[in-house]
Amino acid sequence: MAPGTEGRDGQRNGAVQETRPGRGGRTRLVLRLAGAGLLIATASIHLDLYLTGYRSIPTIGWLFLLQVIAAFALGVAVLLSGHWLAAAAGAGFALSTLGGYLLTLWIGLFGFTEVRTTAGIVAGIIEVAAFAVLAVLALEGATAAGYAPRAARGLLGAAGVAAVSVVALAVLGGSVAAAGGPAAATAGGLKTARIGGVTVLTDAKGFTLYWFAPDTATRSNCNGSCAAYWPPVKGPATAGPGVTGRLATIKRSDGSIQAAYDGHPLYTYVGDTGPGQANGNRLNLNGGLWYEQTASG
Repeated sequence: MAPGTEGRDGQRNGAVQETRPGRGGRTRLVLRLAGAGLLIATASIHLDLYLTGYRSIPTIGWLFLLQVIAAFALGVAVLLSGHWLAAAAGAGFALSTLGGYLLTLWIGLFGFTEVRTTAGIVAGIIEVAAFAVLAVLALEGATAAGYAPRAARGLLGAAGVAAVSVVALAVLGGSVAAAGGPAAATAGGLKTARIGGVTVLTDAKGFTLYWFAPDTATRSNCNGSCAAYWPPVKGPATAGPGVTGRLATIKRSDGSIQAAYDGHPLYTYVGDTGPGQANGNRLNLNGGLWYEQTASG
């Protein structure tokens, strides 16, 4: 061996050894930023949903708020610390949040059944991505800290995370495909009921009916995701006892027919889980104020 070769080789090997941790550190930094960003993104979507429809739903409303706070907190924890435990907690949270969404689609929770919306689908996809990124980050950190076997850091761990992610996406896709989208509430015979000392209009099942301030007598301004949370009442409707106002119909932008009462297109509200409730009254959501439809008009 020529003089100085060993020294050059040693320097070369030393350079390689110093480079590898740097590359691993950069990888973990990218995963850390991506995972935190995805958690904060899904928290932002859920915050918007909370403010525009969920906050007045009994039980679901405050649970939804706790979910929003937890997502923001975990996102910040991952961003600031990058600790594998924070990443593991974030991955578990993303997967459990997705599970809660799927349950509300399948069977409903606390009397509330979710409907298919674009925001819900996007949030679900982001949650799967957040799980994948944070699970890999957690495995990397736990292995480096000696809390997990080295195999978990390689192909075995990546394959497991990928498998769970693919299954989660498949279940999400099948669930939203089978779930009901924004659908009109069938009116049938309109009735009246006393709620909070006021005689209000209800549908045939006794659910309170509402009108939307931005609407006109011939046009509904509640479409898309708004109509998912405030289902339009399908027209024509018939008058039951105590219903003395003028019944009419309007044509919605999708071509369907909606019932109207004294110049107000009628809606129900997903936040009402049974007769005798008026959780949507005087809410400022989806671009305007909502009011219970009184029998007197």
